[in-house]
Amino acid sequence: MKWVFYLVLLVLAAFSWKLFVDKGNELEKAREEILKVEDAGDPDEVLKVLEDKAHSLEADRTLSGIMLTFITAGIAGIIVVLYLVPFLAQQATHAVYDSAEMVDKDVMHDARSLLAQGDYQGAIEAFKKAAEEEPMNRLPWVEIAKVYKDHLDDPHSAINTIRNALEGQEWEVNDAAFFLFRLAEMYDEVMEDRASARAIMEQVVGQFEGTRHSANAKHKLHEWDVQEGAVAAGEVAPEAPKAPETQEDLAEQRRREEEEYLAKMRKQQGGGQG
Repeated sequence: MKWVFYLVLLVLAAFSWKLFVDKGNELEKAREEILKVEDAGDPDEVLKVLEDKAHSLEADRTLSGIMLTFITAGIAGIIVVLYLVPFLAQQATHAVYDSAEMVDKDVMHDARSLLAQGDYQGAIEAFKKAAEEEPMNRLPWVEIAKVYKDHLDDPHSAINTIRNALEGQEWEVNDAAFFLFRLAEMYDEVMEDRASARAIMEQVVGQFEGTRHSANAKHKLHEWDVQEGAVAAGEVAPEAPKAPETQEDLAEQRRREEEEYLAKMRKQQGGGQG
């Protein structure tokens, strides 16, 4: 429908232009006739008729010129508003973001959308695709494990997901330690397998000796030793599920770690573009 409107405007513009030109030609001829009459000394009545005709033609030409101006301005306004301004705005946006910092492409957008819709299997496949697009991004694997654990009540698949991701490629120290801590956490809190959790923490201590990850693992092992020693001595009851505030603290710690990791990825990708 809009193209019909544009076509009508173009036809009107062409008609106004032709009318403007025709009236201009007629006016020029009328003025030439007036000059001939004046040179020949014809009666004033003849001269007056010709002058009235010239005035009428000039008025018609002015009117057609005004109509042509309005129609042309309308066409130009449509082009500017609907096409030129959005184009310039898009170019300006790219100039601002692409010149200084890369606009991050959220490869997990589709997966998060499916997760929000309750399509958990679809979300898992989408997260796997995101992991293929960004193989050094640990977050898709973490999200897959969360889906298995929190939504599908399948902790075994969650653990296997983390293990497969960890063993599937060479990760940086922070990423590998992150995966190992998540594994220990799931074994201890979900599977209630403290022995496996201990073995993983001991692996962190030995594998990342001298790092904060090793220190954190030692602290966790000491915490478990104190807790189990107290239970064995009968001083406290076996550990109950963690208090809500502790769970919230843990969730906040995970959120901070993921934000730090995303910031690091952005910085690395930005540096690569530069």
